[in-house]
Amino acid sequence: MINEDLINASFQTFYVSKEQSNCPLIADIIKVGRKFKEIGLLKNALVTISLSYGKRIIINGKDTDFGNINREDILEIVDYDPIKKIALTIGQKEPDMETPVHWLIQHARHDVNAIIQLNGKKLLEKISIHIPETEKEQAYGTLELAKEILKALRGSKSIRVKNKGLLFIGTSLKEAEELIQKVCEETK
Repeated sequence: MINEDLINASFQTFYVSKEQSNCPLIADIIKVGRKFKEIGLLKNALVTISLSYGKRIIINGKDTDFGNINREDILEIVDYDPIKKIALTIGQKEPDMETPVHWLIQHARHDVNAIIQLNGKKLLEKISIHIPETEKEQAYGTLELAKEILKALRGSKSIRVKNKGLLFIGTSLKEAEELIQKVCEETK
């Protein structure tokens, strides 16, 4: 696990159901987690993956071990209110601290169906290529961070989140994965 000072943005979670989500996209997130383990990407980063599922999103829960991810680690976010900071959730785990940011990005940009976020200062040091970066550093999981990310995403599908990590978007999970592979190849 990465030893960093992570500020958990405060938002309340109400569980619509503590049952596992039946979303068919969960299997895709599990496959990506196992692939990341095989290529060694999980050593330097905390991973958050979300997929659009109608008006909802599917996202991994807090403290997910991506190398051994399973269905119980995935949540379905039914709704999120950024003003009241309330998430309506289906699943068993606590939501990841980046859940509000992923929700806001996917609802602000209808061309985004997949987000892969890799947080870790060691990863940032390793990735030396020039890709756009957010202008200001913001706290994890905040509306302000979502705004900064959306600004940086205007011209690129791959961005550096200032002093936090990398974020990749795509119309599909495959497209976001390909962007990560491209960045990894360029830094070798």
